[in-house]
Amino acid sequence: MFLDKAKIFVKGGNGGDGIISFRRELYVPEGGPAGGDGGKGGDVVFRVDEGLRTLIDFRYQKHFKAPRGEKGKTKGMHGANAEDMIVRVPPGTIVIDDDTHEIIADLTRHDQEVVVGKGGRGGRGNMRFSTPSNPAPYLSENGEEGQERWVILELKVMADVGLVGFPSVGKSTLLSVVSAAQPKIGAYHFTTITPNLGVVDVGEGRSFVMADLPGLIEGAHQGVGLGHEFLRHVERTRLIIHVLDMAATEERDPYDDWLKINEELRLYNEKLSQRVQIIAANKMDMPGADEQLKLFREKLERDGHGEMEIFPISAVARQGVRELLYRAADLLEQIPETPLVEEVVDVEERKIYRFEKEEDENEFTIRRENDTFVVECVAVEKMLKRINMNSYDALMRFGVTMRKSGIEAALRKKGAQDGHMVRIGDFEFEFVEQE
Repeated sequence: MFLDKAKIFVKGGNGGDGIISFRRELYVPEGGPAGGDGGKGGDVVFRVDEGLRTLIDFRYQKHFKAPRGEKGKTKGMHGANAEDMIVRVPPGTIVIDDDTHEIIADLTRHDQEVVVGKGGRGGRGNMRFSTPSNPAPYLSENGEEGQERWVILELKVMADVGLVGFPSVGKSTLLSVVSAAQPKIGAYHFTTITPNLGVVDVGEGRSFVMADLPGLIEGAHQGVGLGHEFLRHVERTRLIIHVLDMAATEERDPYDDWLKINEELRLYNEKLSQRVQIIAANKMDMPGADEQLKLFREKLERDGHGEMEIFPISAVARQGVRELLYRAADLLEQIPETPLVEEVVDVEERKIYRFEKEEDENEFTIRRENDTFVVECVAVEKMLKRINMNSYDALMRFGVTMRKSGIEAALRKKGAQDGHMVRIGDFEFEFVEQE
């Protein structure tokens, strides 16, 4: 089964908690702090495996959570960092953030990696909070939460040559003749509904990957027929072989077919109209094919397309196929290995995603809800999540943070007085004026 799009959930591992511990040594009745830091949580890493050709594995497993870091240990020992979770994906996979629709990575090379879910940092043990004024702090931090999000995986098959054309022009037959691939072949439209890949050996140590892509119809760039399901894959190909039914068995004009398909490619992505293309005039063993080919050449010359290379073939009778393959192999030697791939859908909206802070976490806002003041500050909310507010040292640290950040003064300006409640995230406390 072929699957070229999937939506999955990834979560980096939480950091390990720092601990509170004190030395117990002989002849040292009041030993100092000895609580170690927690380990870092594991990352969720996508790694390209050239042995994969589909996203079918993600149909059955949609959640990927990396392990959390180990807690800190006594005697100042650091907890172990968690191992990264490696998720294998096929070459040609584009990773997109589901919320922002930004591209996280375009994975094309074997063993290429990208971190999609960063693990959280480990919490600090009480050794890290020791100061001359507080040499034995009863304070530690919880591990930071790992990054979590939904991502969309889109696969664009990595093939050197793509076969394009209207349905039932003989693309699948041609692939089955030149490679060991066994695509479904039938006398009806859209026999092929997913890309089929085959390795073509032309001798002399030369070979390339050919893709039989689903047939196109008018309006494909707008999603008509298989639409984007097909056009997504043709972007990766370095060379296009345009297969035409030169016998006009369905009473269509081959030249009109050629114009329509090229227009669909251009409307979907302007770059595709500049991709190297050769024409395979198929079904030349059928009556009337020679006359149609002559008319086709005349129309190409008339409209200024006389430079197009045409190879008369019969995939069924295997006539002219070898010449077509040799020419394809020669052209591939002149074309760069990896063509530039650009996104077509919402390309203006998408940018490469970076793990950067877009705004100052120390900025805060205060609003009043009856007798409760609600404070929104990313930095303070993160601190409250990481520190257990069940010790005197933790409360003192919180108070210092409130003063240094300016939140305490801002609350007074907003009218906060003794007895008013203040809420920051999930933490709620009573405002008390110091004497």
